[in-house]
Amino acid sequence: MRDHPRDENFPQAEIWTASATNRFQWLLALAGAACMALGIELAVDSAWTSGIAPLAMSVVGCIAAGLLMMFGTLAFVHVGLKVDTESLEVRCGHIGVPRRRIPLASVAGAEFAPHVTPRQWGGWGYRWRPEKGTAVVVRRGEGIVLRLWDGHTFTITVDNAEAAVRIITARLVPPTPGAVL
Repeated sequence: MRDHPRDENFPQAEIWTASATNRFQWLLALAGAACMALGIELAVDSAWTSGIAPLAMSVVGCIAAGLLMMFGTLAFVHVGLKVDTESLEVRCGHIGVPRRRIPLASVAGAEFAPHVTPRQWGGWGYRWRPEKGTAVVVRRGEGIVLRLWDGHTFTITVDNAEAAVRIITARLVPPTPGAVL
């Protein structure tokens, strides 16, 4: 991690936020819109002479593929991270769905990951790999790896991940001896 000056007299904000965006996924959403437009064009102005069944299958297929591409990519074009005094909340997409709230009491530690790539996780989006844990990957680059008390990990790609790690670790409370988590 890079060394940043830390002023102990400067109060920390109650809520700290960060985000990350992947502009490439907008191209995939545009391709989905083009598939939907093709399906609508086929439905409105079709010159198919081989029957209604192939036309209906083409129209439904184009519209379904377009919707899947559009909403599947738009849901993960952006990730927002909010850390307050009690929890950490991850929101995907511009409408914030899917969303995950993790109480800071269940976080054992946070680490800076300088190179998180979609290839490591099998693509963009909300991912789970048995050997690695869960992740929200919207772009390649720096991220946060949260170690949870239940043994799982949660990785988030977000801008200014080093500051997020410092904020999270400063707000973690060590568990009391004999406490059941």
